[in-house]
Amino acid sequence: MDTTDWRVSGPDAGTRLDKFLAGADRLASRSRAADALRKGKVFLNEAEMGLHDAARPLVEGDAVRLWMDRPGSAARRGPHRAGVLDIVYEDAAIIAVNKPAGLLSVPLKRREEAPSVFSLLGESSSGRGFRRPLIVHRIDRDTSGLVLFARTHAAQLDLKEQFLRRQPERVYWAMVHGHVRQTRAEWRDLLAWDRTELRQEEAEEDDLRATEAISDVQVLEHLRDASLVEVRLVTGKRNQIRIQAALRGHPLVGERQYLGPRPPSPAIAFDRQALHARRLNLTHPISGEFLHLECPLPPDMAQLLARLR
Repeated sequence: MDTTDWRVSGPDAGTRLDKFLAGADRLASRSRAADALRKGKVFLNEAEMGLHDAARPLVEGDAVRLWMDRPGSAARRGPHRAGVLDIVYEDAAIIAVNKPAGLLSVPLKRREEAPSVFSLLGESSSGRGFRRPLIVHRIDRDTSGLVLFARTHAAQLDLKEQFLRRQPERVYWAMVHGHVRQTRAEWRDLLAWDRTELRQEEAEEDDLRATEAISDVQVLEHLRDASLVEVRLVTGKRNQIRIQAALRGHPLVGERQYLGPRPPSPAIAFDRQALHARRLNLTHPISGEFLHLECPLPPDMAQLLARLR
């Protein structure tokens, strides 16, 4: 078993876990530290750490272990236990999770055995007296951020009707290639889902499959060879932000599928699409109160942002 152990001393007390791991005498890179956390190779005081623990401050005397050859870690892309889910909001009617990139929102028919937020919540709910969660909406596997589930059929029905009426405000942050010229813009396209290729395609008006996709976009910051943009979904089509950005010549950093007419140049290295579901504002299905849910950029995107500034 290839493990390395460190004991946190005074000078490192208060340091973030990922920064500690990235030290010159350890992994020597924030990206390697993030990769180790993502793949379940890092333990703090014998507890497994994940990407959502990257910012955890260390305390003098903490024991940090790196298990480089942990069985199965090569293919791991997200947490595989209910205990590591980051719960943003929870009550008897709904539960909102800050999903890490690499973890499915819900199981896929072709990969029912793959871990998902839905399955992990189901594991934890049964032991706490709750029924299995009910699906409200979902985000892509390699997109991080807020995903919402219901705990009762009444709550699920109300929330789905809210989404159909386009009432919840769904706000994403993305990093795209190039400098987006318009500070504010409305992206409006006709899209059709290709059931064979499992991807969105630009569609013509006479295409019976065509549906309208609308996003309100604001440039937050111009970066080195990239832009940080905030996208508010008006409609919620699969892969909507990813294809709309590509159609305008600004594919997402790290994008593999929707690249537009020309590959971005210069290419910016990132191991997933740089897309994060940051805010979700909605009406509580039972109490009727306004809920504002928000989660910060995950460590990998925060590090990318710092690198491009």
